[in-house]
Amino acid sequence: MKAHLSAICLAITSFSTVASAQTWGQQPGSQPGWGGTPTNQPPPGGGLSAGGLAPPASNPGDPNAPNAQTERELEKADREDSGRGLEFFWLNAEIGGEHLGLQTFKANQLVDAGTVKTSQTGLLYGAGLGVRLVFITLGARFRMGQFSEWALWTLNAELGLHIPIGSIEPYFTLGGGYASMGSFNENNLGGSLRSQDVDIKGYDVRGGFGVDVYVSDTFSIGANLTGEMLVLTRPGVDPSRLQGSTGGQQSASDIYKADGSSIGAGATLTAVAGLHF
Repeated sequence: MKAHLSAICLAITSFSTVASAQTWGQQPGSQPGWGGTPTNQPPPGGGLSAGGLAPPASNPGDPNAPNAQTERELEKADREDSGRGLEFFWLNAEIGGEHLGLQTFKANQLVDAGTVKTSQTGLLYGAGLGVRLVFITLGARFRMGQFSEWALWTLNAELGLHIPIGSIEPYFTLGGGYASMGSFNENNLGGSLRSQDVDIKGYDVRGGFGVDVYVSDTFSIGANLTGEMLVLTRPGVDPSRLQGSTGGQQSASDIYKADGSSIGAGATLTAVAGLHF
């Protein structure tokens, strides 16, 4: 009996010694497996894992890595950008055609419509200059329209909104200012009237759309289409300039000795060349 008790005590002591040795040899945060081998050791390389999945390793040389893809997109956008940098000043010149009706909306004897054509198409040329603030331009524009029986020039302040798309730049403009009409064909005025005796002036309002194509950082070519409304007035002609008007010319004298006015409209299409600094 004593021998059996001694054997049992020896077995218990041996088991406790082995269990203690395994416990003290266990790494913190791990669980012993069969034979005391830890079963939840971190994966090689020290990365974190969840459910057996680990985040992809960052490899700067990998062309498919997210950072590399982002860099390629930025480089592509930079290549597609105009690359012109900031623009502070601009000037341009234009030439084209204009169709203008002096009495489109209102006719109040601005001229003698029986002898002077009030609706004509002619050559137009002009120039503009100003400053640019990122997408906004501010400036002034002069235009001269030459028609068969008279001429009309305007001097406008102009506001523009530009939309850069690489080397192509659409834009919208709004302008308004002073308008003056003259250079009449004196054969159509009647009586002893001269061109300088008929003083017609007023103002105009203009809106337009255009496109510039940048051939280089500083030079562009393009086209511009504008619509315009004109409000013109004429004071009565000095009666001394109307003396001697008789017969068929009496009608012209009656018209020009009184004040006249009109509201007209026009459309212009021009080719434009510009410099940008």
